[in-house]
Amino acid sequence: MSFYSYKNCNQENCPGPIKGDLKGLREKVCVQVKKVYDSCMQQEQLEKVCVTVTDMTPVCDCDCAQPFTPPICFESCRSSGYVGTIRNLIIDRICDRPGFARVRCAVDIPIDILFTDGNCREGIGHGSVTVNKDVMLCIPDDSIVPFTMESLVSAICVSGRYCSNNTFELTICVTVILKVIAEVEMLIPSFGFCSVPPCEEFAENVCDEFFSLPIFPQNPCADPANRPACACSTCNTCGTCNSCNTCSTCRTCSSTT
Repeated sequence: MSFYSYKNCNQENCPGPIKGDLKGLREKVCVQVKKVYDSCMQQEQLEKVCVTVTDMTPVCDCDCAQPFTPPICFESCRSSGYVGTIRNLIIDRICDRPGFARVRCAVDIPIDILFTDGNCREGIGHGSVTVNKDVMLCIPDDSIVPFTMESLVSAICVSGRYCSNNTFELTICVTVILKVIAEVEMLIPSFGFCSVPPCEEFAENVCDEFFSLPIFPQNPCADPANRPACACSTCNTCGTCNSCNTCSTCRTCSSTT
């Protein structure tokens, strides 16, 4: 049965126009998105983490077949992507906390390590850092469309050194965000389709700022907004006059009020 079938009596939860004026809202739209049911973040510093790299290649476009010359010196490292790989996932629901579960897993964070060899040739190696997680998360009930676990990761090295056999020992700061998600169809209010503006061509026109200046000099004093306000009040500049006419010259002291 279609959303728009006459047999579908539940029109409130179906796409379609919105009746009445709701500050520009025009229709209800069904969109397919990843809904985040729960999420948590942990940040920590890991000491003396051993990482074995693969694909040690020169950074420059030179002969990749030429081996690196000892000694290998660590330069820096950081995560090469923001999506972590979740392994060994175990979800145990907690009886005395409905909706919650103990989530245990290993998260692999991809990293790139920069180094130099004895000939000052810069190279890069690819590896990963594994972080074990044991956290509490809210887990949705069973459904036809299952929920899944995803992770967002980031890492940067504080220090490091080369050990041997393409292995580095690192002190690294890591951030891991675990998310409970499901691919769902949601009904959301819409303001209608976006209007797509034309592209603006990129051009380095150094004269644009100069060409935007006015042709002739402008007189800022001619703008009424820049003129001082007239203070119309009783004249008290000299003691011999009684009062001045509004915004005129005092008859005795010739002062303007």
